[in-house]
Amino acid sequence: MKATYHKYMLEFKRPSGTSRGIMTEKETWFIVLEENGKKGIGECGILRGLSADDHDDYEEKLNWACQNIHLGETTLWEALIEFPSIQFGLEMAFLSLKSESPYLLFPSDFTDNSRSIAINGLVWMGEPSFMKEQIEEKLADGFNCIKLKIGAIDFEKELELLHFIRSHFSAEQVEIRVDANGAFPLSEALDKLQQLNKFQLHSIEQPIKKGSPEAMEELCKVTPFPIALDEELIGVFSLEEKEKLLQKIKPQYIILKPSFVGGFRGTQEWITLADQYNIGWWITSALESNIGLNAIAQWTFLQHSKMPQGLGTGALYINNFDCPLEVSKGQLWYNTAKNWSSDFLDKA
Repeated sequence: MKATYHKYMLEFKRPSGTSRGIMTEKETWFIVLEENGKKGIGECGILRGLSADDHDDYEEKLNWACQNIHLGETTLWEALIEFPSIQFGLEMAFLSLKSESPYLLFPSDFTDNSRSIAINGLVWMGEPSFMKEQIEEKLADGFNCIKLKIGAIDFEKELELLHFIRSHFSAEQVEIRVDANGAFPLSEALDKLQQLNKFQLHSIEQPIKKGSPEAMEELCKVTPFPIALDEELIGVFSLEEKEKLLQKIKPQYIILKPSFVGGFRGTQEWITLADQYNIGWWITSALESNIGLNAIAQWTFLQHSKMPQGLGTGALYINNFDCPLEVSKGQLWYNTAKNWSSDFLDKA
């Protein structure tokens, strides 16, 4: 078996805002496996400044994994425990190599285009007028679950945007999730949660920065509406550490990004623990290309969650790969009439 890795820069159609700044491009890496005339591909979806494996020796680790591909998937997964995006890329690549088609990893009613996945409509941070424009677009597109990134513009303006949605749609008609990306100062967090509560929100992701488990535990006890942990899960590698974190903080929800938590195997560990402790969960992509998103969507369908998931179509980028994924009325479909653009694998 031969393994190679390839860097690819995804370019945003327009700068995309988060509480950590504006992004114009996003780095990703692909692992390509070749054996007996077949190829498999996996995406290592690192997000600089956020991923646990954002280290100077990242490419060195990718090279090591490819040079030692003979060790096999399990041994490599364990050796790369602190490099979850590489774990995921390898896991995806091995699945891809074994599959009839390199992109059909988990055949199901989803990949047959007979069933879909409910997803949330993501509204990016920006000027209030831009955010309002996005909200109107998502509602017109038939989404009944909207996720707003908050914490970058004036809080009062963010409250006005939430008021705009609620003045037109009740909580029964449109579910609103907000994601603060850890933007609230600890001293203001509870007050901000109380102000947000009047808009009947489903949940808030990561209201305060990760790394203050005692403060997050207290906030989860007194919050007027559910809190979901997101960044808090990054860098928690062992099963023992995962269980300890959930036992301490007792969040209402956790949000699982396979690229950040060790692929499907790492995600499954979190799901098993969450179910054990009666904690809700949903799965989210992490700005991967359509190659990684495709794998995540196919696996997510098999988890049979009834909640809207945090998946999209990779439509943010001007140089993504054509694929069968498409969104219609707040649902992600796998349109079998659409083909993959195979040029990347052909050239790799």
